[in-house]
Amino acid sequence: MGAITVMNETLTGVAELRIEGLGAAGDGVAHVDGQSVFIPGALPGEDVRARLVPGHPELIEVVHPSPERVTPPCSLFGECGGCALQHLSLPALLDWKAQRVMRALTAAGFTDLPPATLYQTKPLTRRRMDFAVQRVPGGVVIGLHRRNGDPVDMTECHVLHPDLFALLQPLREVLGSLGALTGRGSLMVNLLDSGPDLTLQTPAPLTSADRLKLAAFAREHNLSRISWQDPKDLGIETVAQSGAVREDFGGVIVSPPPSAFLQATADAEKAIVTAVVDGLPSLNKKDVTVELFAGCGTLTFPMSEKGRVMAYEGNLAAANCLKAASGGRRVDGFHRDLGRQPLLPHDLKSTRAVVLDPPYAGAGAQTMPLAKSAVPDIVYVSCNPAALEKDGKALWNAGFSVIGLTIVDQFLWSTEVEAVVVLSRDAKRIRRENSRRSRSDLSRSDS
Repeated sequence: MGAITVMNETLTGVAELRIEGLGAAGDGVAHVDGQSVFIPGALPGEDVRARLVPGHPELIEVVHPSPERVTPPCSLFGECGGCALQHLSLPALLDWKAQRVMRALTAAGFTDLPPATLYQTKPLTRRRMDFAVQRVPGGVVIGLHRRNGDPVDMTECHVLHPDLFALLQPLREVLGSLGALTGRGSLMVNLLDSGPDLTLQTPAPLTSADRLKLAAFAREHNLSRISWQDPKDLGIETVAQSGAVREDFGGVIVSPPPSAFLQATADAEKAIVTAVVDGLPSLNKKDVTVELFAGCGTLTFPMSEKGRVMAYEGNLAAANCLKAASGGRRVDGFHRDLGRQPLLPHDLKSTRAVVLDPPYAGAGAQTMPLAKSAVPDIVYVSCNPAALEKDGKALWNAGFSVIGLTIVDQFLWSTEVEAVVVLSRDAKRIRRENSRRSRSDLSRSDS
């Protein structure tokens, strides 16, 4: 190991390190003098030389590379902050993400986890992205922030759907002509069934001339809608709309509001929906499934094919969208802030199953009432292993077991991971699932 000095409990100097794992941000983890050191760009099993700068360690050289190291496909890798792990092979990336979820569930208390079903989306399929927009001398930058820095112009992307990437250059031109873009702004883009849906935020209000330019741009590029969001009060208004804004959720056409939540890729959405629907218990006509954090109905309408769904959503525009599409179906939609007004155990007394897809921070105030309820089956859709561990601990303490697990990598080359966790405290269902798994294991061993 090279020369290292300890100054104010901070490691400095140049060192040869053995990388032992990956941290949550995708950096290689080594240990020096009992301290963890995170090296961007390093992979588990590698021997590297690194400069240990307080707060900003730097990889100097990979002495012995991992067999899972690959050449990053994008020339912006390492500069653009959108992808953290393009130097890791896709199979190894999926395995690492799966292990993150499994460790979270184990730390929550669950043992004897079932084999996970794994799904990884393909490149060039991302249909939702939040861009940074910044006026610079001579034009406009549209892209993602570099690590702890300014946005990097997205001149190349192996994640984004081609239909959205093709819009970036004409968007630079039209945004550069807007008087409202005086500095930094943002642009959220959804690729809906009806076409690209854009929500723009600028430091200054749009002028009349700006609105005319955006309306002409929407017509020229067949955009379903362009909206503007006020950065002060976050109110959203529609600037241009070419026709009906639509998205198909389980055969039901909904009209999502501007900046609506949409799963990152269409194929990952299908994998998540399939896992959720398959994870529900057998239902009869009287059984009720309660859905929490329902959004615009991504899961709601496919689930309604199996039985009645009572869907709760805290965002008013999304809740209204869901309710508007629910007519004549076995769906009741409700607007309710579950952080401030969670459903209590008595609200769930006649509920057969609960499905929840909480935000990144987890279910929050809804977790304990859910754990204390008599609900026998839960399907939890997680986008954050740390939140899953926290919420999962309460559910484990309440007597739940994990009987099904699907892990979805829809944010390719990032550290983000989705999981669909099927939980039950129904003893008969747990015994059936364990028996099925035993038969499956025996069948594999015989073959």
